[in-house]
Amino acid sequence: MTDNTSTTDHDSSADEVFAAFMELHRGLPRQAPGSDDSTRHLLSLCGPLPERPRVLDVGCGPGRSALLLAAEAGGAGLAEVTAVDLHEPFLEELRTAASARGLDGRLRAVRADMGALPFEDGSFDLVWAEGSAYVLGFDRALAQWKRLLAPGGRLVLTECEWTAAEPSAGARAFWDPQYPLRSTARNTAAVEAAGYRLLGGFLLPDSDWAGYYGPLGERAAAYTADTPARAAALAGVREELAVRERHGHEYGYRGWVLAPVTAGDGAPGGGRWRTRPETAADAGAVRAVNLAAFETPLEADLVDALRADGSWLPGLSYVAEGPDGRVAAHALLTRCAVDGVPALALAPVAADPAVQRSGAGSAVVRALLAAAARRGESLVLVLGHPSYYARFGFVPASRYGIRPPFEVPDEAMMALVLDDSVPVPAGTIGYPAPFGI
Repeated sequence: MTDNTSTTDHDSSADEVFAAFMELHRGLPRQAPGSDDSTRHLLSLCGPLPERPRVLDVGCGPGRSALLLAAEAGGAGLAEVTAVDLHEPFLEELRTAASARGLDGRLRAVRADMGALPFEDGSFDLVWAEGSAYVLGFDRALAQWKRLLAPGGRLVLTECEWTAAEPSAGARAFWDPQYPLRSTARNTAAVEAAGYRLLGGFLLPDSDWAGYYGPLGERAAAYTADTPARAAALAGVREELAVRERHGHEYGYRGWVLAPVTAGDGAPGGGRWRTRPETAADAGAVRAVNLAAFETPLEADLVDALRADGSWLPGLSYVAEGPDGRVAAHALLTRCAVDGVPALALAPVAADPAVQRSGAGSAVVRALLAAAARRGESLVLVLGHPSYYARFGFVPASRYGIRPPFEVPDEAMMALVLDDSVPVPAGTIGYPAPFGI
């Protein structure tokens, strides 16, 4: 992880250390953990992009990702990429590489500060930041870069986070003073609070760290620390390598693929629908919505039965309110299991027929899934219409070896992994008793 787009002024001593630090990284294949495979995976999670998308790569370094995006993003693989960094030698490397690949007409390298980007609002279909958002901080990056997205735009960034539930004192001693890490759940909450919805994401594999630290370790072993600045830069790199070797199982980089919430998506405090956990006073209204939404009282009775069952999880029954304050939609998550491993069952989901196709149902589902992620839940299962639930990131459960205890079309039994740092269990789903299965 390198400060390749610093936004702060340095005194002369700090400038010398920074120069030595950048010298250590010059010419390496990567300036942060990552790989071409991970870049492509993140790109695939963005969904359809324009034929010729406008892409901004923030903190591009020598431009490994920028070059790939210029060649492969968009339906025609003809993206127009603007790559931004403050370190001019990196930009020169990128310009040379782009010219060699015949991309200089579609890739522009710009020296600029990522904290004060000189672009108009709505200028880009895709804003990309692999290994660089930490320079601003995750929350500030989410807030500042949102304005740059055109309607339907995507923000992709990677962020280092804790993967251990209880990080050790040694790991915290390194991270807390320079960049306090957070859990997936806390970062998910920050994404929601900033007005985004999660389209997808994953934890970068260990091989992505090896692709960065392997060459950096070789460079450090051969580096001559013949000045105080060079010695300080080398000591910093060696400490980073040592901490990764001792504590690498406690933290990792996660890729995030995000889209700004639009009206009706259910962002807290925004859009047409206000979403919140149900209260005891909502029981009657929730039953009324389920009775109105379905042809029989089975779903309404199911909700009432689950409330009295041990599978009920306080805080995971959500409602959407209309402008008049009345409950317009409801969604529920309760505890289930996959061969004994805890998971969540999404059922039922109901919207008053008077507001169907208005976004109320989608709003309450998104808010509920975000609440589950904040709690540290890792797997949600749903039996439903594939085209509807795919919008939230659900895929056929069979991809993970998960199967229902009854016969249904394969595409209708779906799964959503909220935290892919947790192994996904395979096996048969066990539903709570009120489901009658």
